Amino acid sequence: MVNAKPNREKSEELLKEYIESESLRIHSRMVADAMEAYANKLSKPDNETEDWWTAGLLHDLDWEKFPDEHPNRAVTTILPPMGYPADVISAIKAHAPERTGKEPESEIERYLFACDEISGFLNAVSLMRPNGFADMKVKSVRKKLKDKRFAANVSRDDIQKGVELINKELSDHILFLIEVFKDKSY
Repeated sequence: MVNAKPNREKSEELLKEYIESESLRIHSRMVADAMEAYANKLSKPDNETEDWWTAGLLHDLDWEKFPDEHPNRAVTTILPPMGYPADVISAIKAHAPERTGKEPESEIERYLFACDEISGFLNAVSLMRPNGFADMKVKSVRKKLKDKRFAANVSRDDIQKGVELINKELSDHILFLIEVFKDKSY
């Protein structure tokens, strides 16, 4: 029997169970906040907004413990028996199409893909700044994006593909996320 859909507290507990790295936990929370903010901007109903937040929070759940199986272990073995909704599982699967063969198609899938890499990049930029996100400018982020040595592990191609998937200009996407992150404490 499948459990009832887990709430935020259960999802946070699951995150802590599977991810020990504070930096990966921060990344997961940032992507969750980005997803929730976009769901709100798109006027999603509360239950869908929760799913968007959950997909963001748990998208890298198996990265530390099962890096060679990421995200397949999470979407096949960990999340389904716990009662996570199909749209959350599908979005997590689609955030890594090169590993799963699942391209982002639905809205939640496209937004998760679009928020993942850019959130990691923005966090890296914030760590180099004395005021973090507080006075971060789009222009400085775009300049850092051109420096391939800065946050070299962040795929610039995936960032570009992400904005195309959600039909946004890169600068608008960056500005929106800066606004989301500047009011948070990570």
